[in-house]
This record gives sequence, C-alpha cells and structure tokens, in this order.
Amino acid sequence: MSSSFRKRLLDAATAPYRQAGHFAWHFARGKLGRDPIFFSLLRHGLVPDPAQVLDLGCGQGLLSNWITAARRLHADGHWPADWPAPPQLQGYRGIELMQNDVDRATPALPPGAVVEQGDMRHAAFGQANVVFILDCLHYVDTTAQNAVLARVRDTLLPAGRLIMRVGDAGAGLPFHLCSWVDRIVTTVRGHRLGTLYCRPAADWKATLEALGFAVQTMPMDAGTPFANTMLIGSLGGSPARR
Repeated sequence: MSSSFRKRLLDAATAPYRQAGHFAWHFARGKLGRDPIFFSLLRHGLVPDPAQVLDLGCGQGLLSNWITAARRLHADGHWPADWPAPPQLQGYRGIELMQNDVDRATPALPPGAVVEQGDMRHAAFGQANVVFILDCLHYVDTTAQNAVLARVRDTLLPAGRLIMRVGDAGAGLPFHLCSWVDRIVTTVRGHRLGTLYCRPAADWKATLEALGFAVQTMPMDAGTPFANTMLIGSLGGSPARR
C-alpha cells in the first residue's frame, strides 16, 4: 500500500467532517489514519458487496464515509491492483448512545446514511447484511452482551456477517494498556466510563459459535501495543477472506 494511496483515501474519507467542526475532523483523521482495522477491512475484502450496514456504537459514523470514499477511489482508478474491489454502500444505519457524537456525525454523513441516538441494548436493529460492533460491547454487562449478539444474529440477512473488535482480556499487560487508553479516549470525546465487562478473545469466539456463527479471528493491533482482536462471524458458511 503506497503512502500516496493511503493519503488519498484518508483525505477523501475525512473531508466531510470539516463541516462538522474542528474536533470532528481531527478525530476522524486520527482514528482512520492510525487504527489498523479500517485498512484491514478493505485489504481483506471483509465487507459484503453491496453492504447494508448496521453499525452499533458508531460514534461519528466513520465507516459510512470510509466505505464511500473507498468506492469512489476505486471508480476513479486509484486502487491497489492486488486489493479486492471495495463494496457499494447500499445502506448505513448507525446507533450511538452519546448525543454529542450523533451531532458530530450528522452533517458529515454520505447520502442515505443515518446515525441515530439510541442504546444498542434496546434500539430496534432492522435488517442488515453486515453488523459492526467495534470496541463498545464491553461497556455493557455480560447478560446484555449476549442479548445484543443474539439479536444481531436474528437481524442479519442470509449469509450475513458480524464484524467485532474486542480487547483480549486474556492478554495480560497489553490488555490493561488497551483499557487505559480506552478510558482516556472516551474522556477526550466527552464521556465517562464506568465498569468494563471484558472477556478473553477465546470466550467471545465461543459465544459467537454457540449462536451459530462460523468465526474467524484476526489480530488487530498492528503497529500498536494493544491486545485487540477482530472476530468475523458469518452465517451460512465459513467466513471468506480474500
């Protein structure tokens, strides 16, 4: 991946956040530019095409602009030859608990995308062929986690996919560092964290398998000292990796 491609994609995905304010734009630049999961989703072709997305704990709705920008660059011929084509964003619905994140997301969203204030424990999910839960399910207790995941399974269309990222509570010091940074970033965004309900990655995998998902795990801490793991849960067959 060339630095020019990386910059072009980052510029395209973050430009809409300029109209959402100084903080929104800088947060988008930092998150999309430094967090390895966003490029990994595209590099490994993990998002179904077309993508009908439900994004739980979506924050500023970064995924909506990330996928949209990737598709635009591909159409313009600015795409790595050895990467799979990015998906067409057919629909995007984000659910975010914190109203100030919703307010930052709203003016920046691509056409047809929606971010709503709501609690993932209670909000209606509708239907989707890919559900994202990135770095937020540990904010609710274990009973609620299991209930959310069961509802996600029922929400997904046939051959749908769940993409999660979790901190691996079995990883020792790197996990504790991950939790410490989580608290700092959340505070910077204007929120306060209470008790965190974390699990080892193996426990998350077993929980998803008990719900009927075929699960693939990928380390998602490249270039960072953290203990993050991505879990790709697929219905109707083994998860594909391109």
